[in-house]
Amino acid sequence: GGIGRAVVDALLQAGTHARVVAVSRGPRPAELTDARLRWETCDHSEPSIEAIVARLLAAGLPVDRIVISTGMLHKDALQPEKAIERLEREHFMEVLSVNTVLPALWLSALAGLLRRSGEVAVAVLSARVGSIADNALGGWYSYRASKAALNMVLKTASIEFARRAPGTRLIAFHPGTTDTGLSRPFQSRVPPEKLFTPAFVAGRLLALMDSRRGEREVAFVDWDGKPVPW
Repeated sequence: GGIGRAVVDALLQAGTHARVVAVSRGPRPAELTDARLRWETCDHSEPSIEAIVARLLAAGLPVDRIVISTGMLHKDALQPEKAIERLEREHFMEVLSVNTVLPALWLSALAGLLRRSGEVAVAVLSARVGSIADNALGGWYSYRASKAALNMVLKTASIEFARRAPGTRLIAFHPGTTDTGLSRPFQSRVPPEKLFTPAFVAGRLLALMDSRRGEREVAFVDWDGKPVPW
């Protein structure tokens, strides 16, 4: 996606990593010729996820940052539900699958790698609308529910990793409204200064991952580093 690609670009441009591993549904773009980039294609099934992690373990690659940037808000004619009567089982389950289950499956598959690593920052794209305390507008049922559930997965995983992978730091990251396909149908009322480029968001995310070194409590924070209420 837009933010995931921007993170890859930012890491390659920074030149601080000997290897950058990108995981995507699609093939490697022709313009990405950097020899430090390893491209893995994944169909989001559990065998595909587990196979990728197994290859990383076999390669013995040291890991210090992981960004999980999967997300779904709308699809074709299906839009966020403004009223509860708009709920549809199939759409609801698909949003939950992409926004909650898929990141959880990645964390599950990565657990062994995290146990073998030192300090690792793991950032997962959450959203402010997933905050139960900050919900004053209502609507967007499936998206809100999926992100609230994702936050619970991260909170619960942080408790387990404190025992089993103590070098792991989990971050639930709210990127703000980013100019990607996910937010494009909803940008008309967003002030220009609040519509961020993927490159800006990627830079903020990577800086945030660096700034929280040594912290053990899972953080739910926005692009400006400010806490978001759970």
